[in-house]
Amino acid sequence: MKIKITFPNLDGLRFFCFLSVFLFHSFHTKYEHIKAEPLYQFIKFDLFGNGNLGVNFFFVLSGFLITYLLIVEKNSTGINIKNFYLRRVLRIWPLFFFCVFFGFAIFPFIKNFFGEESTESANLIYYLLFINNFDFIKNHPDASVLGVLWSVAIEEQFYFVWPLILTILPIRKHPAVFMLVIIQSIIFRWIHPTFKLHEYHTLSCIGDMAVGALGAWLVLYRNKFRIHIENLPKLSIGVIYLSVSIIFFFRKELFQSNDILVSFERTLIAFMFLFVILEQNYAKSSFFKLSNLKWVSLLGKRTYGLYCYCLHFIGILVATKITHMLNINTHLWQVLIVDTTFSFLLTLLIAEISYRIYEMPFLRLKGKFSYVTQ
Repeated sequence: MKIKITFPNLDGLRFFCFLSVFLFHSFHTKYEHIKAEPLYQFIKFDLFGNGNLGVNFFFVLSGFLITYLLIVEKNSTGINIKNFYLRRVLRIWPLFFFCVFFGFAIFPFIKNFFGEESTESANLIYYLLFINNFDFIKNHPDASVLGVLWSVAIEEQFYFVWPLILTILPIRKHPAVFMLVIIQSIIFRWIHPTFKLHEYHTLSCIGDMAVGALGAWLVLYRNKFRIHIENLPKLSIGVIYLSVSIIFFFRKELFQSNDILVSFERTLIAFMFLFVILEQNYAKSSFFKLSNLKWVSLLGKRTYGLYCYCLHFIGILVATKITHMLNINTHLWQVLIVDTTFSFLLTLLIAEISYRIYEMPFLRLKGKFSYVTQ
């Protein structure tokens, strides 16, 4: 008999993570007079310049959810590692390898069609082994579809190791391991004060997942902690969201003034994101619950496809090329509104078709190997 665990607000969080990253990658223009506009500078770099934090949020969310489900499974029947791997393969691999194929085989033809030359430097072997984040640190792929897959690689590395750790170690020792992972991430960033290593290296990013894992353990095994979250007053909830907003808009000003702050930056932000996840799932006095936004929650179920197709620029690149050909991206308002809206709608359409026709058969098969479902 399968156990059904419901986190109805997670899909909404996933969608807003995607939207954050989408806006971070939007507003492309080749016209220098538009780039020089103060409003363009404000929207592109000040308002959404930290939109890539949506990926950090995804990492914390993955750590929380995967750890929660695995601990429940461990307590019930023991973790079936083979089935866990099969579930991850069926969820991640079909779309991932389609994107790899698109990037290496199809993207060059698209560039040639639009009169541009493909100069791909990515190493295919790294992508086939899910270690392409290390290739991304060294080379920035010509195919944008390949560039965004660095985060999927880190997720897969996490999924490979995590059930083994949770299976081997008794539950009482889990938080110590989570803390060790968090601490090693901080030390790694301290020793390697390089932006690319902080942002894309597994040893830096996995600390975000460990923060989410620690939150899952605490709500499962520390009743006082869970009750405290459930009874958070509105003032505390308001402070949480205000703090996240300040970080989103002033990340560089707050953390990048010295190497020590930069080393702790990801971890501090991860804990802020964790409290948003816990507040949405457990707090009784929330200002709002994202599950009430039905369309947002529905779109949140498509975020893997939205993330991939948007950042492959299958949505963004095609839309901007079309508006350029039609000569309707020569003014600031067209870049900010027409391009972005067209890119967003095109991405939604592609992701929905993919979800229904391509991903859904694999998802149905994945359900056959699930004991605990969300």
